[in-house]
Amino acid sequence: MKNTIFNLRRLRRAGALLLASVTGATHAAGGVVPSSIALVSASAAHGGMLIAPAEPLLLPPLAPLRADVRPVTLAQLEDQLRRPELQASIGKGSIAVVYPNVEEPFRSAFIAMIQGIEERTKLKVRSYPVDPKMDIAELNATLKRNGTKVVIALGRQGLNATAGLDREIAVLAGGVLLLSDAENVMGISMTPDPAMLFSRLRALLPELKRVIVVYNPQKSEWLVKLAREAARAQGLELQAHVAGDLARAAQLYTQLIGAADNRHDAVWLPHDSTTVEESTILPLVLRESWNSGVPLFSSNVLHVKKGALFAMVPDNVELGRTLAASALGVIAGDVRRRPLVPLRELQTAINLRTASHIGLNLGALQQRSFDFVYPQP
Repeated sequence: MKNTIFNLRRLRRAGALLLASVTGATHAAGGVVPSSIALVSASAAHGGMLIAPAEPLLLPPLAPLRADVRPVTLAQLEDQLRRPELQASIGKGSIAVVYPNVEEPFRSAFIAMIQGIEERTKLKVRSYPVDPKMDIAELNATLKRNGTKVVIALGRQGLNATAGLDREIAVLAGGVLLLSDAENVMGISMTPDPAMLFSRLRALLPELKRVIVVYNPQKSEWLVKLAREAARAQGLELQAHVAGDLARAAQLYTQLIGAADNRHDAVWLPHDSTTVEESTILPLVLRESWNSGVPLFSSNVLHVKKGALFAMVPDNVELGRTLAASALGVIAGDVRRRPLVPLRELQTAINLRTASHIGLNLGALQQRSFDFVYPQP
């Protein structure tokens, strides 16, 4: 009887966690920027963080859920999780993880994701480190032999390794920067959800009216479409400008920031290697923003250390839990094809020096609402 009660409690917990994933529009996999992974310390990576956190933590509220997500009741999920064939398949290793065979500090980020996956499944999952010389046919045979139904592919290398797998093995992409839905994979791009970025921006700067972004459509069209909806939900205008090369991006930034109103306008830097090129464009934008007092926020946490007001960074362990919930959903029969979606498993970093420079004085309570604070004490 005690075992029955214990198992039912486990099912309710698993069902609640999976419900949170479904209603959060995160039925796919997510990712981490390689440059951000480089910030992982041994202790922070264990907790799924990329840099040492400020404490205590008060996480920002989630943005409104997407309207295209079909709600699933906890009772329905519990029924699925009680199915004997589902429990048996999980125990036999039907969920596998393929991740890059890389050295530290990159390895720690992927290990933290695997930790989250195992926490959600309550089981040890089979993990396969891969490198460019991996025999894909051998990997496919091994996965089939072990009864794998879902592969969680971490990192670009892990995702590439799944290209030759049998069609009956579902693949969820995670830990990789997916910039275009043309890649035709189920996954969550590591780029932060604009809805969460804009929600945090609105909370910091309630008088803000417009967000300016310069982007290359070949890389970020899908993200800008989401950003338009997210901005509208926050009562903001998204002013998006197209730049196909570095020269045009530099020209636009100079013009736009020069004409911006530092009380009502802000500049957003998405993950776009054309318009947010690190060696030329980023220093230019940081300088123009600082001189004009126009707030600058980013999708890349590294930019906060360099002077951006704030940015969001993946929570690796929580990302792993979401990936596991998605995999459990696939095993339970949820095989609907989903579009590429941005990452919602996030933590936030703030630059207090930049905040003070633009006249934003954050008290101790507000500072504690951020996970990472720069400059570090």
